Amino acid sequence: MQLCGLGSPTSSVNFYIANRPPIDDYPVMSELRGLAMGELAHIVKHTSNHWRKVFNVYAKLLFDWYKLRGRNDLPDTWQSYRDLELFQSHSKEALLFNAPQFDRDNTTIHIIAGKTYAAHLDLPALVWLNPYFAINKEFHLIVAPYPDYRQLSNERIERLIELMRAEQ
Repeated sequence: MQLCGLGSPTSSVNFYIANRPPIDDYPVMSELRGLAMGELAHIVKHTSNHWRKVFNVYAKLLFDWYKLRGRNDLPDTWQSYRDLELFQSHSKEALLFNAPQFDRDNTTIHIIAGKTYAAHLDLPALVWLNPYFAINKEFHLIVAPYPDYRQLSNERIERLIELMRAEQ
C-alpha cells in the first residue's frame, strides 16, 4: 500500500489520523507529499478550528521531541517549527491518512490519533497503559489521545514523549 498524507517519505515518526482536511484535493489525494510553504496556513484559513488545533498540537509535540533528542537546528519556538518545518518533505515526520503499515525491522514510531480510530484499524495486540495510551513494542506502535488541547494536553504530550523515547 502506498503512503497517503503529508510529510516526509523518510519519516521516523508517523502519525495516523482518521480524517483529512475537507478542502482542495485532500479528500481524494492518494500520495504522500510534503506541505509546501504556506500550505498549512491555507488549510487552517479555509477549514474549521479543528485543523489549527491538530497542527498546533503536533508542532508542540514534535518541537519538544526534537529538542529533547538534542537537535540543534530547531527554530526558536514550536510556532516557528509549525510554520517552517511541520510535515514538510525535509522533515522527519508524516501525518498519514491511510492505515498503518508495520515492519518489524523498521524503527519508525507509529502513533495512532485516538482510541476510536484505533478501534477501527486492524492493529497488532495492544497493551493499554491507562485510559489514554496503548502500546505494541514489537511494532513501535502507540495509541495516543486525539491531537487537540483537551485530549492531548501538555501533560499527555510529556507522557507521549516518554513512550516515544522508549521506542528508540
